[in-house]
Amino acid sequence: MAVWNRKGETSSDEETTKTERIQTQDYDETGRGTVSDVEEGVALQRGLKARHITMIAIGGAIGTGLIIGTGSALAKAGPGAILISYSIVGFIVYLVMCALGEMAAWLPLPSGFTGYAVRFCDPSLGFALGWSYWFKYIIVTPNQLTAAALVIQYWVPRERVNPGVFIAIFLVLIVGINYFGIRFFGEFEFWLSSFKVVVIVGLILLSLILALGGGPDHDRKGFRYWKNPGAFNTYIKDGDTGRFLAFWATMVSATFAYLGTELVGVTVGEAQNPRKTIPRAIKLTFYRIIFFYVLSVFLLGMLVPYDSDDLVFATKSSNSASASPFVVAITLSGIKVLPSILNACILVFVFSASNSDLYIATRTIYGLARENKAPRILAKTDRRGVPIYALMISTLFCLLAFMNVSDDSKVVFGYFVNLVTIFGLLTWISILVTHIYFVRACKAQNVPPTSLAFRAPLGVYGSWFALFFCILIALTKNFDVFVHNWDTYGAFDYKNFVTAYLGIPLYLIMIFGYKFVTKTKGVLPEEADLWSGKDEIDREEAEFLARKAAAGKGNERANWFYRTFVSWLF
Repeated sequence: MAVWNRKGETSSDEETTKTERIQTQDYDETGRGTVSDVEEGVALQRGLKARHITMIAIGGAIGTGLIIGTGSALAKAGPGAILISYSIVGFIVYLVMCALGEMAAWLPLPSGFTGYAVRFCDPSLGFALGWSYWFKYIIVTPNQLTAAALVIQYWVPRERVNPGVFIAIFLVLIVGINYFGIRFFGEFEFWLSSFKVVVIVGLILLSLILALGGGPDHDRKGFRYWKNPGAFNTYIKDGDTGRFLAFWATMVSATFAYLGTELVGVTVGEAQNPRKTIPRAIKLTFYRIIFFYVLSVFLLGMLVPYDSDDLVFATKSSNSASASPFVVAITLSGIKVLPSILNACILVFVFSASNSDLYIATRTIYGLARENKAPRILAKTDRRGVPIYALMISTLFCLLAFMNVSDDSKVVFGYFVNLVTIFGLLTWISILVTHIYFVRACKAQNVPPTSLAFRAPLGVYGSWFALFFCILIALTKNFDVFVHNWDTYGAFDYKNFVTAYLGIPLYLIMIFGYKFVTKTKGVLPEEADLWSGKDEIDREEAEFLARKAAAGKGNERANWFYRTFVSWLF
């Protein structure tokens, strides 16, 4: 009988059984690999192509944090400070992605980076990492749905239509997209992310034209605003101390703008030819960071002075289009028609983010269930490879978005979001720690560096450097609650303090609590499981490349053109 295999093709029962055996690689509580008996209904499909992976990677890095969040950073610190901070944090992000890429290219696990933490470092770290990452995304997803409803209020006021109506519509849409299988999701997200790239490229080109005097006012601004009012603003304090505090505040803002780039590590279980597609997506992250983030904030600092009244209004505005510093730049240059167009683009940005966030939440809890760190039923998949029960439980938490129908609950929900955002930094920290242990295990087991499909350019030293800065930023995430609370609030702002830092003790409690309950120990370098499942993945890769070579002999020129001139961007 012909049935569906994980690549979406028909195959015989014998081939399907082999496929299921390959995909049911599970891990015991000690982090050592064990191959379970053939277990039907827990296999993902490798339906994500190279272009899907690269677009999901870039789509996770481009969002409202870049379009809107840069405005408050510019007003707080000035153009010079945001250029430095976004460059430094961008480099840290690149190091995190390289560390993840080295492990993912060696052994693409369906459980993503939580599986690497279990195998190479400590099962308790994998437990804490997986659950904290899931907590982050089951809160971020409803928050994105709320943002989408707020964007629509630009055209449809709250008094006419309750935002809950639009939240329900968007929720049904993203659940449907995630339900119809990885191929449909990958294709849909590819085009959404492509649109985001086109919009960002258009904004960068427009910003360059405006900076050179090509706008309606024909004012060639250049570096005028770097001189007056200046390249560096002050924050909280005056003088050099204030300029440093302003710079460090934007370091934190830049970190949050970059959160999400690591989500490519969640896709490895559904990527075709992951040994090639994952490293390629990660290596190209460096160029995308420079082009999309660093160049954007550089040009933005040339167009908008940090003391502009319009920028001050934007940072206080709840309207998405008005809150974008790019709209401020467009308005200052005398262009009248673009705010509505940009608001529609922001709506697509937010919708794409909510769609991919639900996907990440689903695959994260699925990976935990595969490792017996969540109820086993959450690892069940349907015939299309969709973890249906994991999707259902993640969707239930999306209903938190309806808290925002009431104005009063928005404050509470804002504190909740502040609580879980620290888990993004803790994820980076966990990935870097896992990579350090992975390198130790490779050395202890005499794995030649040449056998790695991808190597982090700066090796373990880059991971140590990034780890130091990630810990530093995590500890100083909301430093302003210590500096000017009495002057601003008349008392210590304990609400922001608790919600900003409670994530750290929760993370530590999960690590040590799991260790106490299960009595597990850390993985020794010489005993780390670097090999279970690798032979199956090697064979699968060879079969995929053989089929691709047989089917694509006539596309060499088109593929060369795409790889040479287009793929670095897309």
